[in-house]
Amino acid sequence: MTTILQNIWVGLTAAQPLDQINLGLGVTGVVLMVRRSLWAFPVGLIAVTVQAKLFWEASFYADAKLQGFFFVSLAYGWWHWVRHKGATLELPVTKLSLTGRIAYFAAATALTLAWGAWQQAHTNAVMPYRDAFIASFSMAAQILQVRKNVENWPVWVAVNVVAIVAYWSADLAYTAFLYALYLALAFAGWREWARTLGRDSSEAAEVKNV
Repeated sequence: MTTILQNIWVGLTAAQPLDQINLGLGVTGVVLMVRRSLWAFPVGLIAVTVQAKLFWEASFYADAKLQGFFFVSLAYGWWHWVRHKGATLELPVTKLSLTGRIAYFAAATALTLAWGAWQQAHTNAVMPYRDAFIASFSMAAQILQVRKNVENWPVWVAVNVVAIVAYWSADLAYTAFLYALYLALAFAGWREWARTLGRDSSEAAEVKNV
């Protein structure tokens, strides 16, 4: 246990300045998203830009390009949330229908299988399907988040759990710790958005009955 704590401490204190900035931006962005603040988007845009630079410098080109997807989705989400302010005070949290949930899950699963198979055949990835799962379901979660669907949070929970197990098994205690932090924030976001969804639904029902 002492060794694990030492590894985490070294990771927190000995990381390069850009890595520490990236961590700070990432945590801040998620906290702001939990609070449904528009500031989550500019912070997120800066965070994924920094993350793309770090991945590119480490020669993780696919991961760097994935940040481009996150950048575009965050830019869309910022526009989508701001556009709605003209009609109401805040874009409401919504819940997918059962058909919608199945569609998102099926699409992310199909992408995971196809991406994993491609990586297994054409790259030297150690765990191609695990990496494909994390990337594919992260994309699904990001789309759900910018659309303000409450289901984004359980998807992030699943992604973070898989990442924690993967990095822990690889003896990367510091990286597993970071994903544990994001896991805790995902649970907090799930609880907060579900509470907001319930409150908004109750208020809408009251207005309808008046």
